[in-house]
Amino acid sequence: MTSSAITAGGIAIHGHDADHAHHDDGSRTLLGFWIYLMSDCLIFSGLFATFAVLAHAYAGGPTGKELFDLKYVLGETMLLLVSSFTFGMAMLNMHAGRRNRVLAWLVVTFLFGAAFVGMEIHEFAGLIHEGAGPDRSAFLSAYFTLVGTHGLHVTCGLTWIAVMLDMVRRHGLDGIVRRRLSCLSLFWHFLDVIWICVFTFVYLHGVL
Repeated sequence: MTSSAITAGGIAIHGHDADHAHHDDGSRTLLGFWIYLMSDCLIFSGLFATFAVLAHAYAGGPTGKELFDLKYVLGETMLLLVSSFTFGMAMLNMHAGRRNRVLAWLVVTFLFGAAFVGMEIHEFAGLIHEGAGPDRSAFLSAYFTLVGTHGLHVTCGLTWIAVMLDMVRRHGLDGIVRRRLSCLSLFWHFLDVIWICVFTFVYLHGVL
């Protein structure tokens, strides 16, 4: 048993107890993040349910079959899927302690994610230019809200990646950085799963 000690609430904790306290801190972080992801699942569930109800409320406006370019959206999907793979490579290198490779794979992930957001913004701008904005029908309102909420989450993920790039560069791969990268990995893969549902339920079903 070591003689190192930490202080928790004014009480000295020694040896294995100190290690256990650190372990509990990490466990609480991951548990709290899982709870956040579950709350996000509820948000997206509500958005998917709303879209399902309004999917045919065109109000005389264009339908998904008339608006959606499946090849374009497939390109968006591939970008996000590849970014999920590159993030996985970053995590593998994190566990191997390869700091520079972690930075490189995070940069690649950021570029793929930024390209995805850029394509989504271009898609939205094109629809609005064609007069198919969110105010055109209930169907389009539900579509813009669902897809836009996912895009906003990806944008937040990109910001988080940028922050983690700076943290890895300045602090290396210490315990705190590893824990935060693990949370970010969960978030990024979660967005990937949500997008697969969007692609299948909104786009693929919409053009059939």
